[in-house]
Amino acid sequence: MLSKRFEKLHPYVPGEQPKDRVYIKLNANENPYPPHESVALAVRDAVSTSSIRMGLYPDPDANELRTSIADMLNRTGGVLCNASVSGNECTPNEKDKIPFKVTPDMIFCGNGSDEVLSFVFYTFFDSDRPIVMPEHTYSFYPVYCGYYGIPMNQVPLKKSWELDVEKMLSDANKTDSSIIFANPNAPTGISLSRAEVADMIRRAPKDRVFVVDEAYCDFGGESCIPLLAEFKNLVVVRTFSKSFSFAGMRLGFVISSPELIKAIFTVKNSFNHFPVDFLTQTAAIASCRADWYYAQNASKVIAERESITAFLRERGWFVIDSRTNFVFAKKDGISGEEIYQRVKKAGILIRHFSTPGVEDFVRISIGTPEQMNALKGVLAEI
Repeated sequence: MLSKRFEKLHPYVPGEQPKDRVYIKLNANENPYPPHESVALAVRDAVSTSSIRMGLYPDPDANELRTSIADMLNRTGGVLCNASVSGNECTPNEKDKIPFKVTPDMIFCGNGSDEVLSFVFYTFFDSDRPIVMPEHTYSFYPVYCGYYGIPMNQVPLKKSWELDVEKMLSDANKTDSSIIFANPNAPTGISLSRAEVADMIRRAPKDRVFVVDEAYCDFGGESCIPLLAEFKNLVVVRTFSKSFSFAGMRLGFVISSPELIKAIFTVKNSFNHFPVDFLTQTAAIASCRADWYYAQNASKVIAERESITAFLRERGWFVIDSRTNFVFAKKDGISGEEIYQRVKKAGILIRHFSTPGVEDFVRISIGTPEQMNALKGVLAEI
């Protein structure tokens, strides 16, 4: 009774969601800090004063939300941790300033970046040529390739765990293919500079989209949004889940040329006309207005990331330099699975991947200072 497509599906496996006991959760790259208080107040006020709106369809194009996101990007430069905060205002770092005004018609919003990525895959990638991606990157990319019947070319990382840019470009040009990768990459945490990405786009096929997934950019990457001034085939994917403490609400978005955004809207309107609900739009608009608060939180996460990196290296661990809200680390003489199990036994969840090539590593999401101190106490015994 099942379709042939179904037989080829290999679903994404998220980080463990515990049900049997209370754990310190450092396994899902969630933000350890709550949303700004104004977010809950905005939702409460919207429900109490306009409860009828929960029974009505939301704005299908999320126009006010798209305007709020565009304004937030213009204020922050698209990298929260680098923005200067004065009172309740953000000013972008000079190197992050966007050389044009981001406008709402350059924004597409969806129900989490995973849905946004689904629309991107359907809109721009075909079954007649492979999409080029790193071998180790966000594990939902292969899932969507299977879902839509898109062949993929997974290029191994260098021994340094960096993207093999030359091999990716060579393969993409041989097959006239699109390229997609996370920057900073997952699960390694390594980031290409904006200049390096620009060089890639110039050398990649001109008639194919070039997708950069910036889920973790707010924690130390260099956003490629400024490159939209030069490259009309660039598609940048972002999420509210990480830096905006929004994993439980679900909101992702795309920044690209108005022409490509219009194409994604066509796909969305052929699948789900109302993906972003009324309460999510309300909460996200309030979050954008409190960008200064989230910029401060991103800096706190970075401080803890550098602390745990130094802690582990002092004890002989190998830790890849990270520009994200997690670290990817391993310890000679002990498997990643054993590290995961011993930490879990102590009441803390971290992430272990059984994927060949990275099975000795564990990925540790950055928590609060109290959570990270608890983890250090456990890791010191390993």
